[in-house]
Amino acid sequence: MEIWLWVVTALVAVVFLGSGVSKVVSSRQALYDSGMTYVQDVHPVALKGIGLLELAGALGLVLPPVLERSVHLVPVASGALAVLMLVATALHLRRREPFVVPLALAVVAGALTVLRLTEYPV
Repeated sequence: MEIWLWVVTALVAVVFLGSGVSKVVSSRQALYDSGMTYVQDVHPVALKGIGLLELAGALGLVLPPVLERSVHLVPVASGALAVLMLVATALHLRRREPFVVPLALAVVAGALTVLRLTEYPV
């Protein structure tokens, strides 16, 4: 059971790593042109901040166990990512855009939080 949990954690980390990097290094116009139309409603500085939060969350999922330091931060990171994705879901709902992807990421990150806090600590 532990192996599949690490696989899911790694996949979630890769998704947020890619998303965070794209928000940090790409311009607002480039993100808009790639289909992220919600950037119209987000201040450019806030957009970079969201990218940094996604990067921090992705690193927080994998680095503590790998480094064998502060492993209690893994459920904190996944919980923070779940909240971030719930906010993203609300933004997409308000804009009447597809919201299934951020909602699914919120559910998966929330499940990782619960599992890491209870049955399967790191």
